Amino acid sequence: MMTNMENVSNVPLIETRGLKKFFKVRGGLLHAVDNVSITIPARKTLGVVGESGCGKSTLGRAVLRLIEPTAGEVLFEGRDITKFNRSQMREMRRKMQIIFQDPYSSINPRMSVAEIIAEYMLINHTCASKAEAFQRTAELMDVVGLARRYANVYPHELDGGRRQRIGIARALSLRPQFIVCDEPVSALDVSIQAQILNLLMDIQDNMGLTYMFITHDLSVVKHISDEIIVMYLGQCVERATSDALFEKPLHPYTQALLAAIPEPDISMRNKPIQIIRGEVTSPVDPPPGCRFASRCEKAGERCHRETPDLAERESGHWIACHLYDGKGV
Repeated sequence: MMTNMENVSNVPLIETRGLKKFFKVRGGLLHAVDNVSITIPARKTLGVVGESGCGKSTLGRAVLRLIEPTAGEVLFEGRDITKFNRSQMREMRRKMQIIFQDPYSSINPRMSVAEIIAEYMLINHTCASKAEAFQRTAELMDVVGLARRYANVYPHELDGGRRQRIGIARALSLRPQFIVCDEPVSALDVSIQAQILNLLMDIQDNMGLTYMFITHDLSVVKHISDEIIVMYLGQCVERATSDALFEKPLHPYTQALLAAIPEPDISMRNKPIQIIRGEVTSPVDPPPGCRFASRCEKAGERCHRETPDLAERESGHWIACHLYDGKGV
């Protein structure tokens, strides 16, 4: 019998339908995010992976409306926030936060640690007084493992790991339901990465948060994600549970990404390296066809003229590739 908690976890908190974000550049429109549809159940983590420039961070910012989508819908608990006015979005932003990649450039260097964490609460008047806001700040410092003696210290006096803990505490200050984690550990040392990842997972369990975790590190995304989408040049090419994606990757691009993960085993030193060859298709007004076709060894004529649809080829495993639609390439 399913418990109440399990029922809650299966409710979609975030959903996008045909989300697009194009940027006008010299020569046309750059398709940064092109027709991406995702669903994130409450209390779960969706990992978003892909190489630099694939549109991962743009997707996260478009979901939060930090940048305005060109087309499509972003649903929060079933309500399309792309139609919200300014005052409605101000209320919504309390429920949706972001942790940035660079913990130093995303915080005010002229503020102390306590002032940075308390800033959102003071702006949004979520506490009855300034004293209450700073009391809440002290509690958040405890939650993220930041010693209270750093309350009056400035960011430049701290290392990267502690700065990122400030960013996490600030994101938690308004008691959000959903957080976009935009490569939050990529700028940190490996040992600190593990600490921050474990912290994020503990916070999720304790506070019932929902994450979109953006990264280019496949080892990291496997550790924290329930489901993973793989992006290539603005499109989602594969979506599956974390276990299914690593056990049986279907898209040639995903297979190449996983093959590139270093094996910490000396017996694997002679393992052949799968190299992705060919030229990257321009994301500016891309022609019809699979955007990975120019780099795919399995591509056929059809791949260059027809854009594959993202479809469920196995239970819970979605892929955009002509190899699996039964019609051939």
